[in-house]
Amino acid sequence: MTEHWIWLAERPGLGPVRAGKLLRAFGSAEAIWAMDEAALSRAGITGKALSVLSDKDLRRAEETRNECRARGIRMLCPADEDYPERLRQLSDAPLILYCLGRLPDLSGRPSIGLVGSRAANHWGLETALRLGWQIAGCGGAVVTGMALGIDGAAARGALDRGGPVIGVLGGGVDVVYPKENRDLFERIVTHGCLLSEYPPGSAPIARQFPARNRIISALSDGVVVVQAAERSGALITARWAADQGRDVFAVPGPAGDALSRGSNQLLRDGAILSECGWDVMREYEYRYPNAVREYHGRPRAAAADRAAPSTGGTAERHPAGKAEMAPIPKEPAGSNTDSIPAEPARKAKLSGLSPEQERIVEALSGGALQLDALIAAVDLPAGQVLSQITLLEVRGIVTRAPGKIYSLQSFNSI
Repeated sequence: MTEHWIWLAERPGLGPVRAGKLLRAFGSAEAIWAMDEAALSRAGITGKALSVLSDKDLRRAEETRNECRARGIRMLCPADEDYPERLRQLSDAPLILYCLGRLPDLSGRPSIGLVGSRAANHWGLETALRLGWQIAGCGGAVVTGMALGIDGAAARGALDRGGPVIGVLGGGVDVVYPKENRDLFERIVTHGCLLSEYPPGSAPIARQFPARNRIISALSDGVVVVQAAERSGALITARWAADQGRDVFAVPGPAGDALSRGSNQLLRDGAILSECGWDVMREYEYRYPNAVREYHGRPRAAAADRAAPSTGGTAERHPAGKAEMAPIPKEPAGSNTDSIPAEPARKAKLSGLSPEQERIVEALSGGALQLDALIAAVDLPAGQVLSQITLLEVRGIVTRAPGKIYSLQSFNSI
């Protein structure tokens, strides 16, 4: 039953990776809930996991379920037929999806993730809006993280052309963040859907944005990076896409433009060069022959003006919005944000780390580690390690080599 999936998803410290292992072993959330402490112990569950799984109180889960039903928010779990198959295949599949609006059928059309800088300039915003428009015109659905900048412009372009949009959020589907996108949220609910693995009322907080990005890439056939600086969070979404076997595209930016260094590096690393929507959609013409069509139209001038307001040639850096139900911090690293400035001193670079990040840095101080070995060394849930190490990558503290081997950046270069 739905409340058992909500209960499992909200077990503190468990995480989707460890929960996924339990589900593969025992079959369903209801079966896990029904196991008493002795049965859990016999199954090899110990420590904190045993404690949280022994708490069988369903009242909070039932309240969430009833609230969602009253407000028209759908709840999808991996056992449901309507749960996206692309997410079901993930080792860290969301245990519950909250859906506001109508989830488009992705089995018969390509879905394309469009990501990039939150602080995009006028050129980047116009490019994103045009790509969203053209991808919709070619028969595709657009997946976005709903941030300011590239995300919002791409979503507006697709909606203006009549295409469906899936907005994947780092907070509850009822929390408008950033507040500047309120009208966009309302349009997407009518012509697509908002998705989140966090219950209604959840404020977007730092650790939730890297997790959101894995859903964007998993729902997509390919991810397009429109404009991204050298350490942009959009590059993390592209990395998720590559790890999940999705195609990675990049729009070439002007030589020497700091906002395009990351996306241009993707092209050097083998991403597919894309200058228009058809450059992306032609890759799926034979996979979806009944849906994909060639289209090169351009958005109306009024739409372009809305996506790229004139601010002296550069998009305004908006202040962080506030959620409807809680104060919201500025969108954190690991989301589709702009670059984080490097600091030369080792002490300054490592200041402000969370306890989990400090454990990761300490484990890597002795040398590079493969991901599984790193998880074992820090003794934290795999999902927590992945989200924290993603933030460390964005800050330029940790680098990743092929084979998911992680190491510390040279402190001389930090």
